[in-house]
Amino acid sequence: MNYPETLDYLFGQLPMYQRVGNSAYKANLDNTYRLSEILNHPEKQFKSVHVAGTNGKGSTSHILAAVLQEAGYNVGLYTSPHLKDFRERIKINGELISENEVIDFVEEYKNKFEKIQLSFFEWTVGLAFHYFANQKVDIAIVETGLGGRLDSTNIIAPEVVVITNISMDHTQFLGDTLDKIAAEKAGIIKSTIPVVIGETQPEIKHVFIEKANQLNAPIQFADEFPIQEYESDLKGIYQQQNKKTVVATIKILQQLGWKIEAKHIENGLLNVVKNTGLMGRWQVLNTQPLTVCDTGHNEAGIKLILAQLAEQDYEKLHIVLGVVNDKDITNILALLPKNAIYYFCQAKIPRALDVHTLAEKATAVGLSGKAFPSVEAAYQAAQQNATTKDLIFIGGSTFVVAEVV
Repeated sequence: MNYPETLDYLFGQLPMYQRVGNSAYKANLDNTYRLSEILNHPEKQFKSVHVAGTNGKGSTSHILAAVLQEAGYNVGLYTSPHLKDFRERIKINGELISENEVIDFVEEYKNKFEKIQLSFFEWTVGLAFHYFANQKVDIAIVETGLGGRLDSTNIIAPEVVVITNISMDHTQFLGDTLDKIAAEKAGIIKSTIPVVIGETQPEIKHVFIEKANQLNAPIQFADEFPIQEYESDLKGIYQQQNKKTVVATIKILQQLGWKIEAKHIENGLLNVVKNTGLMGRWQVLNTQPLTVCDTGHNEAGIKLILAQLAEQDYEKLHIVLGVVNDKDITNILALLPKNAIYYFCQAKIPRALDVHTLAEKATAVGLSGKAFPSVEAAYQAAQQNATTKDLIFIGGSTFVVAEVV
């Protein structure tokens, strides 16, 4: 197979939650353990940091990788979903895994993996861990895909466990209360392994403390201790909490013997995009008019974006908006500003909510705009209507952002 054929195989024949939703979810780790055996347990051949949470886990993972790269380490980075290219999910020192690596892995293990009917995410976890082991990374930053306890990444024995925060998301899988979701995320906590919780949330703090105590795992809450402020090339105000989480995690790694100096932290935070290729986090696409995209897509993420928008100077706000079809978006739509002009659209994935349904739901809560046949058409209309003193924001779904970056 060539690379496009390999991707067609992975995307077309295997269920992928990001594209099709619920049918791709597997509520156990049985297959992950089987694929690990087939691959000769690659997860045991490199050090790691495991990162979970509702919001901020992707940014936190990239910042950690950037700092460790500045310290001279060979750093693997596994994140999801990707925006433009499948290979964004698997990087070493900011470099995408090669097309040939993907092709060779699929061809070598296709027959064996088909026998155990792996999901798309299990395939990608296997590919990432196999690649990191073969390339002999010093450490890999591994982001969970969905939840924690039953996530396919949850077979690693990390140096540190990081949980950024908890909010209502993926309730059909993780539970319909913050306590239940927190318990699922806390499932990545391991015996005696240090834990960093990024945000103290009084109503669920006990969930993490109890789990950590059960496993004799030292735990700290990053926002409860004074931490030096650092500048960063990630400009969203919501990155402040992620930076604190990273600094707290780095301090633990230093205590464990990792050679990370103050200059490495400073330079890493200043060069996250350069070092790792992170996209879609308050990413400025144009300056006249100011045009920004962000992948925040749940209620907590949208609130942070709105806080950032409130700090901007503009005459009119234009919002290009698309969402997925397996979430209750009523609360999200109710949060959005009523004085903005909306350009409703749907991304080119099966999981996208029909644009006319979105427009109807939005109109019902007082939002005013038009439906467009594609993300591109919506974006072009916003560009045509906006003056240089206006602001265009693109978001609502990772997949909408993916089509404009």
